[in-house]
Amino acid sequence: MSVYTSVSPEQMSVWLRNYSIGTLVELKGIQSGIENTNYFLTTTHGHYVLTLFEKLTREELPFYLNLMTHLTNHGLPAPKPIANLQDEVLGELNGKPASIVTRLPGAPVMQPGPVHCASVGEMLADMHLSGQTYEGEMENLHSAKWWAAVAPDIFRFLPSEDEKLLHTEIEFQAGCSREGLPQGAVHVDLFRDNVLFDGDVIGGFIDFYFACVDSLIYDVAITINDWCSNPDSTLDPSRAGALLDAYASVRAFTESEKKIWPAMLRAGALRFWVSRLYDFHIPRAGEMTHAHDPEPFRRLLLSHREKDSRLYPLPDS
Repeated sequence: MSVYTSVSPEQMSVWLRNYSIGTLVELKGIQSGIENTNYFLTTTHGHYVLTLFEKLTREELPFYLNLMTHLTNHGLPAPKPIANLQDEVLGELNGKPASIVTRLPGAPVMQPGPVHCASVGEMLADMHLSGQTYEGEMENLHSAKWWAAVAPDIFRFLPSEDEKLLHTEIEFQAGCSREGLPQGAVHVDLFRDNVLFDGDVIGGFIDFYFACVDSLIYDVAITINDWCSNPDSTLDPSRAGALLDAYASVRAFTESEKKIWPAMLRAGALRFWVSRLYDFHIPRAGEMTHAHDPEPFRRLLLSHREKDSRLYPLPDS
């Protein structure tokens, strides 16, 4: 779902006086956001992205903004937060916490091939390794506790078969221990529209506002579920193999990760089925809204439950 807060050119021009990035040339709303209001911001000094945070609080936001800075300091193509004249990367605009970050080159590739998936796998592994030295702490706000908490609100909208599927999968995931799995800063929303390709090269990966500290293999599963899915909600073995092989060439998978891999694929599908069900049936009021279809993730979850996960195994190091 997208919720937008309007910002006028006059308001933006005044706000920019507290920055050293020039004066306003153009402000254009981005309608593809999920949780936040985003604008393409062009000034006399360059191109940026303005974000107004609709749900995240001022207390939570330093984790995300500092993570992006940390990754850029390690050479990764993440958006870099811009500090204002008080050397703060977080301000307030129209009553909402707001920030400006660099605008990265490229555009999403919505029909990726194995080459694109390999690039994403390599980059994700680089991010996981770089994130090992990031000291920020943030619980996954859309974890098993969240699934269990919102499920009762969703059940009443579902046919009995889907209600049973949701109940049994939440119960299954509650029994899957992640103890001993490698942990660290993870993106957990690295969908196709959050990676920008500049030609054949990744120009950037964006939208870190679901990031948290969680199992690295869970982040891999979420990424695979989007980048390697077919229209029939199965995974394409060639794309999945390319992504996993490229990832493993940078960071080897552990034996504990290989063991829990099928469950993590299911967990990744469940997480987005639940969030899309919630946003579809219980939308949040806003000036502009857009709800994503939950159905692809329901079918993907069913596919993971029914099909042999050896079609896309984790490679050996």
